[in-house]
Amino acid sequence: MNRREAVWRIAVLMGGAMVGGEVFLSGQTLPGKAVTEGFTDDDRALLDEIGETIIPATAIPGAKAVGIGAFMAMMVTDCYNDRQHATFKAGLGRINEAARAKWGKPFVACSAEERTALANQLDAEQKAHHAAKSASEEAHYFRMMKELSVLGFFSSQVGATQAVHYVEVPGSYNGNVPYKKGDGAWY
Repeated sequence: MNRREAVWRIAVLMGGAMVGGEVFLSGQTLPGKAVTEGFTDDDRALLDEIGETIIPATAIPGAKAVGIGAFMAMMVTDCYNDRQHATFKAGLGRINEAARAKWGKPFVACSAEERTALANQLDAEQKAHHAAKSASEEAHYFRMMKELSVLGFFSSQVGATQAVHYVEVPGSYNGNVPYKKGDGAWY
């Protein structure tokens, strides 16, 4: 191979990387995914409150402080298939219906204790659903919400730096780090 051919091959490879990278970074959604109805501001506010019930603020900010509602809406819209999206979206209505049936008001108007009681009820329901479901059934909507709340919170700056120990650039391996009761996990 001569120098001219080597330069030409490198140029082709670099051009392919640039074009391929643009397609990758353009934010493609799932192939074959139908255009689904998006989430409204009210839906994102409800998701914020659901996330805050799952991961409440303590000495560190809770899920609402990291914008968990917007994160969940983005993940469902961009990453879930049509059936999962429909299950998740219908679950928002079911949560409000359950809150109205139990306390006569929507979920966002409930007190923290009422929200926690409803979340515990939904958690028991999703565990029973998960134990009884077949492989073809979708996950329970509350399970999806819990998983997205945990993923979104611990992927955020607050979750990754304040909720757990964080070492930005790890040094050498030390397998004998002192642990005190109540210490958080390492990230």
